[in-house]
Amino acid sequence: MSIGSLDALSAYGRAAGVSPLSRGPGIGGPGSADAPVSGGFGQLVQDMVGEASGSLKAAETASARQIAGKGDLIDVVTAMGAAEVALDTVVAVRDRVVNAYSEIMRMQI
Repeated sequence: MSIGSLDALSAYGRAAGVSPLSRGPGIGGPGSADAPVSGGFGQLVQDMVGEASGSLKAAETASARQIAGKGDLIDVVTAMGAAEVALDTVVAVRDRVVNAYSEIMRMQI
């Protein structure tokens, strides 16, 4: 399965709550009627990594509670599943960013 550039742009825009074809800050000029972009792609990635880290910490806490005899095994499995999904998402986005960077570097000027 191949994800095109516009599909990725659209997905990032939806995740950030921004129209995928809207212009970034400063592109439309001082009289631009575009909505201001808050955070951008860097903030989106930072939030995603923070959520993944939180999921991993929650899974670790649930595991420690289970080992101590105070937790439920279902909670541990659920937390580990959520952490795995979050980590897989971060890795997938990282791979796409690296591939996009590689494609840009191969472009001829």
